Amino acid sequence: MSYSSSDLHEALKKYFGFDSFKDRQEEIVQSILTGHDTLVIMPTGGGKSLCYQLPAILSEGTAIIISPLIALMKNQVDSIRSYSGEDKIAHFLNSSLSKTQVREVKVDIVGGETKLLFVAPETLTKEENIAFFKSVPVSFVAVDEAHCISEWGHDFRPEYRRIREMIHGINDQIPVIALTATATPKVKSDIAKNLAMSNQNVFVSSFNRGNLYYEVRPKINKDQTIREIVQIIKKQPDESGIIYVQSRKSTEEISQVLQVNGIKSAPYHAGLDAKTRSRVQDNFLMEEIDVIVATIAFGMGIDKPDVRFVIHYNIPKSIENYYQETGRGGRDGLVGKCFAFYAYKDILRLEKFLKDKPLSERELSAQLMEEVVAYSETSQCRRKFLLHYFGEEFASENCNKNCDNCQRPKATQEVGTELRHAIGIVKELNQNYGIKFLVEYITGRNTQEMKNYKFDIKKSFGIGKEQGALFWHSLLRQSLLGNYLRKDIEQYGLIKVTPGGAEFLEKGGEFSISINHDYSKEGAADAVTSTAAKGGALDDTLFKILKDVRLSEAKKHGVKPWIVFMDPSLQDMATYYPTSMDDMLNISGVSKGKANRYAAPFIEEIKEYIEVNNIEKPTDFVMKQVADKSKAKVAIIQGIDRKIPLEDIATSSNMSLEELMDEMNIIVSSGTKLNINYYLEDQLDEDVIEEIYDYFGEADSESIEDAFAELKEEDITMDEIQLVRIKFLSDVVN
Repeated sequence: MSYSSSDLHEALKKYFGFDSFKDRQEEIVQSILTGHDTLVIMPTGGGKSLCYQLPAILSEGTAIIISPLIALMKNQVDSIRSYSGEDKIAHFLNSSLSKTQVREVKVDIVGGETKLLFVAPETLTKEENIAFFKSVPVSFVAVDEAHCISEWGHDFRPEYRRIREMIHGINDQIPVIALTATATPKVKSDIAKNLAMSNQNVFVSSFNRGNLYYEVRPKINKDQTIREIVQIIKKQPDESGIIYVQSRKSTEEISQVLQVNGIKSAPYHAGLDAKTRSRVQDNFLMEEIDVIVATIAFGMGIDKPDVRFVIHYNIPKSIENYYQETGRGGRDGLVGKCFAFYAYKDILRLEKFLKDKPLSERELSAQLMEEVVAYSETSQCRRKFLLHYFGEEFASENCNKNCDNCQRPKATQEVGTELRHAIGIVKELNQNYGIKFLVEYITGRNTQEMKNYKFDIKKSFGIGKEQGALFWHSLLRQSLLGNYLRKDIEQYGLIKVTPGGAEFLEKGGEFSISINHDYSKEGAADAVTSTAAKGGALDDTLFKILKDVRLSEAKKHGVKPWIVFMDPSLQDMATYYPTSMDDMLNISGVSKGKANRYAAPFIEEIKEYIEVNNIEKPTDFVMKQVADKSKAKVAIIQGIDRKIPLEDIATSSNMSLEELMDEMNIIVSSGTKLNINYYLEDQLDEDVIEEIYDYFGEADSESIEDAFAELKEEDITMDEIQLVRIKFLSDVVN
C-alpha cells in the first residue's frame, strides 16, 4: 500500500494534529506502509512511537506492538486514545487483564476496530494467542525497545530472542519494524540478525540531543552529594526532574531529604506495590509531584515532555542506560540539565554484584562499565564522547559549550611522539589487549600477568613510566575518539589499529590531548567551578587563594595539604566566606580542634578578599536533615564510644556494614573523631593496619580508590582501607 506525501501529511494532521513530520518519520512510515522490514534507531524524544502508530491506523488489520513493560503499554494506549477519541482503536493484552477483559479486546480486534495491540513477548508465547492472531489480519509487528534482543545491549531480555519464532508461528510474511533509542553498531546488527529481517530499510537519526547539558561531578560522600542535589533543584523551583539511584533504600532516603527541604518529591522502585507505583507516576505526570527519586524501573515510555533535569546519584552501569535515562529530559526541545555524580567506588560495587554471574556476562558487563568510567573521567567534549560511542562523528566545537568540559576546557599538550609509541606497542602486542593492560605495560607495572608472559623483559616495557597511568589512559582514550585506534566490541574491547593509526605510525604528525579528570585528587571544588552550571555560588578565585594558604600551612606544620583542610571544606569557605571562628565551625569538615589549629590564616585571607573585592556575604544555605538520620549518626557515635562491634551497630541502625562505613566516613570527614581501635585490633592484622596508615601519611590525597590501586597487590581489601582511613582521619586530620 503506497501513500503520496500529501496523503501522509493530511493523515498526520487528522490523527495527530501535527503539520509536519520530524526528521525521517515520513520515510519510515512509507517504508512500513509498502511492506518493508524496517529498523529505526532514533533518540528518546525523536518521535519513534508515531513511526508505527500512523501506519497502523492507515493499514488494514491490527498491528501487534511488542513492548517490555506493562506501564509502558498503558501510557501508549492512553496516548493513542487521546488523539483518536476512540477507546477501541488501541488495546493492550497482558497478565493484568481479567478473562472478561481479554474477551472484550479480542472482540474489538475481530470486529476490525482495533488498529494497535500492545503485548509483552510472554503473551505471544501462549499457543491460544498465536492461534488467535493466525485467525485475524495482522498488518505488521513492531518491536519496541528492540535493544532488549541483543546480549550486547544494556537491557538484554532472553524472551525477546524468541520473537522471530513467534512471528513465524503467526505468518512468515508479516513485515517487521524494530525501534530503539540506544543501539551501538554491534547491537544494530544483532537486532536485524535475530529478527531475521530481509532487505530491511535502516533509518538512523542523529543521537545528538542539542538541548541537553551534560555535567559530571565528583561524589565525595553522601552528605555532600545530597546537599548539591538540593542546591541544583532549589535553583529550578517547581520544575520537573528525575533522580536515578541504584538502591530502593536510597530512593526513600533522598526523597525524604527533599521533602523536608520543601521539594515535592516521591520515591519510585520495584518494591512498591503496583497501585502505589501507578499513583506516583500519575502524580508526576499531573505535576502534583515535582521530583521522582527512582531506580531504573521508572521512566521507560513516560510521556512527560517538560522534565527539566535528570540527576544520577549513582553512575549507571552502561552508556546506553545513561543516554536513555538522560534522554527523558527536555523532550519538548527546551533546556534539560543532566548531572551525574561519579565515584569509582560505585563501579567497584557494581562489579561485586557480578562475581557470581557466568564468565561471559561478567566480561561483557565489565566492558560496558569501562566505557562509563571513560565517559565520567574524560576531559573531552561529553557530547562527542557519547555520539562516538554510538558510531556517530561529531565536532566538539558544535557542542556550543553545552557540557562541563566545553565550558571549562582543560589545557592541551602535544603528544604526537607518544601516540606513535602507543600505536607501535598495540601492534607489537599483536592487537590482543585492552586499554587497562596496555597502560600497565607502557607504565611498566610489574604485575603477575606481565611476568607470566615475560612481557617485563621486552624492550618497550615501561617506556612511558615517567608520564604515569593517567596520561596514558588519556592518550589511548582520546586516540579512540581521533580514530587512530578502535575498540573491537565483539572481542571484549581489544584495541586495534585503524588505517589512520597505521598511517600516523609510519608518517608521524601532530596530536594534542588534555589530561582526563582525576576526581579523587581534584575534589568537588576543582571539578565544579561554574556558578551557573553548579547551582551554588562557589568563588573560584578565592578557592585558588585558599589552596595556596593551605599549601603554606601544610609546609609550616609538616603535613600533607589535605590533612589541613579537605577540598570540600575549602569549597564551603569559598562559598560562604567565614570571617570568624564561629563561622568557621559551620563549615563542612571543620571541628573545633581543627579550627583552633589551622583556621586563623584562612579567616584573615577571606576577610581581606571580601574587603578588597567589596563582596557581600551570602545568607547561609541551610539544608535541613531528616530527624531519623541525625538520630542514626548519634547512635553510631554512641555505639562506637561503648565499643560495640560494628556489625551490631549496623544491625541496630538498620544498615548494612557497607552503609555503616559510609556513614562513619561522613562523620569523620565532618570533623568528628571516632575511636575504632577496639574493632581494628580484633578484625585486622597489625601489619595491614600499619601499612595502610603509613600509606595515608605519605599520600597526596585521602582517596580510597587511589589507596586501593596502590595496595591491592598486597591483598589489602577496600573494606580494610576504608576502616583504617577512618582511624587515620580521626587520629591525624581531626
